Amino acid sequence: MNGHGPGEVTGNSFHGPVAFQTGANSTLNMNHYAVPASPLDASADELARAVGAQWEEEAALRRLLVPAPLPVRWGVTSRKVTDRVAGATAEGRRARFAPLPGLAAVTREQLRRGGGLAELYAVYGGLASGRMYLVGTPAAGKTAAAVLLLLDALRCRADAAPQDRARVPVPVLLTLDGWDPARESPTEWAAGRLSRGYTLFRGRGGLERARRLLESGRVALLLDGLDEVGGKLRNAMVSALEQAPFRLVLISRAKEAVLTAKWAGLAGAVALEILPVAPSDAAAYLLDDLPEQAPPAWRALTERLLHDPDSAVARALASPLAVTLLREVYTDAGPVDELLDDSRFATPGAIENHLLDHAVIAAYTPRPGDCPRWSPETAERTLRYIARRLSRDNGYDLPWWHIPSWTSPRPQALAVWAVVTVVCGVPSIVLVWMLTHSAYTWLIGIPSALLGGWAAADRFTELSDPQPLETAGWRDIFTPGAVVSGVVEWLATGTLATLTSSLLPGDHTPPAWLCYLTTLPLGFTGVLVTGRGYRIVAGTPFLSAGAGSWYDEVREFYNHPPVADTRAIGPREAWRHHIGLRLVLGLLTGLAAALFTAPLVAWWFGLGDGVVSGVSAALVVGVMTGPVGNLAVATALTAVQLSAEEGTPVRLMAFLDDARRRNLLRATGPVYQFRHARLQKRLAVRE
Repeated sequence: MNGHGPGEVTGNSFHGPVAFQTGANSTLNMNHYAVPASPLDASADELARAVGAQWEEEAALRRLLVPAPLPVRWGVTSRKVTDRVAGATAEGRRARFAPLPGLAAVTREQLRRGGGLAELYAVYGGLASGRMYLVGTPAAGKTAAAVLLLLDALRCRADAAPQDRARVPVPVLLTLDGWDPARESPTEWAAGRLSRGYTLFRGRGGLERARRLLESGRVALLLDGLDEVGGKLRNAMVSALEQAPFRLVLISRAKEAVLTAKWAGLAGAVALEILPVAPSDAAAYLLDDLPEQAPPAWRALTERLLHDPDSAVARALASPLAVTLLREVYTDAGPVDELLDDSRFATPGAIENHLLDHAVIAAYTPRPGDCPRWSPETAERTLRYIARRLSRDNGYDLPWWHIPSWTSPRPQALAVWAVVTVVCGVPSIVLVWMLTHSAYTWLIGIPSALLGGWAAADRFTELSDPQPLETAGWRDIFTPGAVVSGVVEWLATGTLATLTSSLLPGDHTPPAWLCYLTTLPLGFTGVLVTGRGYRIVAGTPFLSAGAGSWYDEVREFYNHPPVADTRAIGPREAWRHHIGLRLVLGLLTGLAAALFTAPLVAWWFGLGDGVVSGVSAALVVGVMTGPVGNLAVATALTAVQLSAEEGTPVRLMAFLDDARRRNLLRATGPVYQFRHARLQKRLAVRE
């Protein structure tokens, strides 16, 4: 049976009539019976909570909830994006997707009528093909409409009866960056994105669980940024999505959608176009937060909107971006009526550029109760630099862990070389000299310190190349299986050391307690390499056994999924993870190295030699596994260099997060983007 109709079995229970007609005037009565719920239903519920928390916060930052958003209005596009509407509704034919609980199958007449946000959800949940384009002109509010649709879908899912909830997919909004259809199917790619973006899918089996959710239709994808992909790749993506087993909403500028349709079609899809903002809606939105007796300048503007819909200002404010920017740029007493000057603002483009040019200044101008940490000049200079950098790379995404690639690594490498040489090399040389009083200490120690500093600098410069982002948290590293494995490794190596130490000649055979003490670091690093912390200790002598790719299968076996941790991973969370947990674990590895060497050296050669070896090991290993290999530290040092070269803030990550709160940047997963591509382009061309 295709879809979910009367008398069908879902993942939870049988829903249907209690009697079947078996003959003339006779029935066969049947009892309602329950089918055990699938474990995937619990995963879907956890994902829904994480997605809801993520996009409620993001929608608030984008000011889509308060003040009340502009009405979303749509209609079936007249552009040649898809085939006839009949292919999407499948009236009289077999439907690919049954309507969601509480919704009816969408008809051609409903689609032709168009509507608002409520009707958009009805189309999303009742479309037989499960395939929908959301298109529009640049700055038409396509992504905002998708976010509001996602929140509506989540609320309807939460309100559904328990026995129906499993039939309502969890909507997830993703961008299409990074997908190569020639290498990954839509399901494989989406499962990977889910596993990287939500802590629910970390650990053993997480990727497989994400894949099963997608294959079973428990997840629906809203895919943004189709228009930001190159033509050939865009065509390949649409062709690959043809057989995707889940509901699908593609968001794109209309022009790129039409170009794609010439080469690759999405069978059964319907293309809905976001309509321009009506002058009455724009006027109501602008006056909503003003006093009942609006200032004369605002009254003049809204009167122009209502009575002259063909004016430059009315055509400019047909864009949700321009409407919201206008309210942000001009205060209640601001000279907003200057936009009515046809000599200065003769075209909609001139008005939009004027608003974009003042967006950053308005966001960072001090107001009662809000004193920004950075001046408008600093904020604009920084965002202009970032916009030019992204435009130079032909991209819209700002992964903060790629910031180290924005500058020459040489100044930072020289600084790391000097610091590591002084901090690690000099103390070790001095300690050795205090014990030996030999001139050879300096002759050998100084070149060794310089060589060690060079090795640290060389490792640090590797971070100037784009790196994959590690987001494994402490639950993923210290899984029960990894901890048990580390304890077993410690006991085994301690026992082996105890047995073999008795074979050593002389009177300084270490006791059993010392053997177990010095092998304890092997257990600690064994936990790291068995969990998801293996990159922290990679390259450390004696302590990195198992950090290679040959150990991946063992690592996968011990990585059980975390419990009660279903957060979405945003830029701030990823940054704090690296500057916190991963840095601390790297420094703890240095202490483990000290514990590995110091007790035995002290036992055999004396306390002074033990202290020297322990301090040296802790400094060298701690620096190499801690700050030298840490992406957050590399980003912070790059920010210092950028501050000297470009005048950007020293605390660049704090600035990016603040710009997001001021609605100049937005976040999609751990990646920042400009609020709108037009803002990025405008900042990039301004000097």
